[in-house]
Amino acid sequence: MIWLKDFTNLELTFLLCFLLGYLFYFFRVVRAARLAGARFGTVLFKFLLRSAALALLLIALMGPSFGTTGREVKTVGKDIFIAVDLSKSMDAFDVQPTRLEKVKFELKNIVRALSSDRIGLIIFSGDAFIQSPLTYDQSALNLFIETLSTELVPNSGTDFAPPLRLAMEKLQNEPDMAGQEAAEIIILISDGEDFGDETEIVAEKINEAGIRLFTLGVGTEEGSRIMERRRYLRDEQGNEVITRLDPSALKELANLTNGQYFEINKQENEVDRLINVLQSIEGEVRDARTVQASANKYYYFVAAALALLALDLLLSLKVIKL
Repeated sequence: MIWLKDFTNLELTFLLCFLLGYLFYFFRVVRAARLAGARFGTVLFKFLLRSAALALLLIALMGPSFGTTGREVKTVGKDIFIAVDLSKSMDAFDVQPTRLEKVKFELKNIVRALSSDRIGLIIFSGDAFIQSPLTYDQSALNLFIETLSTELVPNSGTDFAPPLRLAMEKLQNEPDMAGQEAAEIIILISDGEDFGDETEIVAEKINEAGIRLFTLGVGTEEGSRIMERRRYLRDEQGNEVITRLDPSALKELANLTNGQYFEINKQENEVDRLINVLQSIEGEVRDARTVQASANKYYYFVAAALALLALDLLLSLKVIKL
């Protein structure tokens, strides 16, 4: 027999209260019966009856499980690649503490909220690289997220086409563990400054493949300077570089691929909305199996206790005969 709960201080308290209370009651009845010269054998019988009822109720409270029953367990999830822009403009601090640090914080929230899904991580600037393949391992993902830095990739301008192409190829070439096609999603995170020429072509291929693309813009339209080695970044003419959020390209990508655009700026953080949308997307059944589990049979003991209590009510106790 398997128990759902252990015998705790709560059950012990019930038992001690019953014994102390009934011991006091027992001595009073016996004393009254002796003074009246009456028999008190029924008192002992009722004590045993009520003790048995209490024991059965305590057993029911502890959740006795025996026997087995078959239950079908299904694993449902999605495959999600998150592409994070690591160009120098992500070091801007118009979103505190910086755009990239804010993204890292929110990525951990996304990973935690999508624990039943496989998530992979791609980093990019002018080119794209796999930071983490699709995995369920949240600890590994959080470790990769924590190490994100604009120093990890060559900064030669931002191009959305390489990360989108890489994510599409990986999603199409990596079937899920059950050998079935899973719901496939790409999340592109950037400040929106795209200097690539093939982004729209790749987006059309993503749409044809049935992959959903969601975009997350980070920054403000007012923009910010970029700190580099304790001084502000300057262009070739010596002017301070001001980077601004340009949501137009990200919005167009989302529209082309049946996705949605979300934004993080000074006043608004739409990551929770993004998480809700991702959770609402129905994933594919990855695995279905029947497991044998013990069934909680507490109701048998409750029924037996109620039967004993009903019998107790039917038996009257007389200590004095007239």
